[in-house]
Amino acid sequence: MRISKLHITLDTQTLVDISFDIPSSLALVGQSGSGKSLTLKALLGMLPSSMKLELEYESEFEMKVGKGISFVPQNPFTALSPLTKIKKQFFIPHAGIVELFKQVGLSEELLERFPPELSGGQLQRVVIAMALSNAPKLLMLDEPTTALDPQTRVLILDLLKKLQKQFGFKILFVTHDMNSASSLCEDICIIKNGQIIESGNMKEILHFPHAEYTKTLIEANFTNREFRK
Repeated sequence: MRISKLHITLDTQTLVDISFDIPSSLALVGQSGSGKSLTLKALLGMLPSSMKLELEYESEFEMKVGKGISFVPQNPFTALSPLTKIKKQFFIPHAGIVELFKQVGLSEELLERFPPELSGGQLQRVVIAMALSNAPKLLMLDEPTTALDPQTRVLILDLLKKLQKQFGFKILFVTHDMNSASSLCEDICIIKNGQIIESGNMKEILHFPHAEYTKTLIEANFTNREFRK
C-alpha cells in the first residue's frame, strides 16, 4: 500500500507533508515533535478538529479502524477499562477470544481477571489480541513496548513478528526507538519537522545513513553498534 499524500496544516502552517510506502513492515522513526504521532493520528482519524488533513492513498483494503486497520497504543495500562473483566472488553464470541489468547501466549483463565491484576506484558498481549480480533490488513503500533521492561519488550517484538507471519498483516510502527524498529521492521522512514528526510531498507539505512539526523538517532540507540551483528 502507498500513502501518496499526507498533508496536515494548522491555520496556514504546514505541520506534516509526507508520502511513503508500506511494503510489509515500516518503521516511522523520529524524535518528539517530528510529526510521527500526528501522522499516526491522521491515519487513525484522530486529529484535532483545528487541524486540516489532506490524505490520498492507494490500498487494497479500507483504511478505517475496526475494518482494514487496527491499532496497538503505547501504554497498555490505560488502554483497557480497569473495572471491567478482560472477557467483557472483547466484541467477538468467547471461542474466538480463547483462540486469540492462545495465539498471543495467554492463558484462558486471565479472561476472568481485571486489567490491574495483569502484568504490563500480559496487558500488552491482551491489547494485541484485541487488535487482531478485527482481522486487520494493517496493524498500527504506537511505541507499544515503551512502558515495558527490556526483557518483556523483546518478547513482545518477537510475538509481533510471529503474528505477522501467521496472519499476513502489514505493520506501521511509529517510534523514536531505532533499536526496536530494527528488530521488527524491514523498511524505515526517518521523519523530522514533518518531512521524511531519509527512507529505505532498514539494514541499509542503519549501516549507511546519509542524513546527520539519522546518524544521531542511530548513535543514540546503538552505542555499541550491536546492529552490525
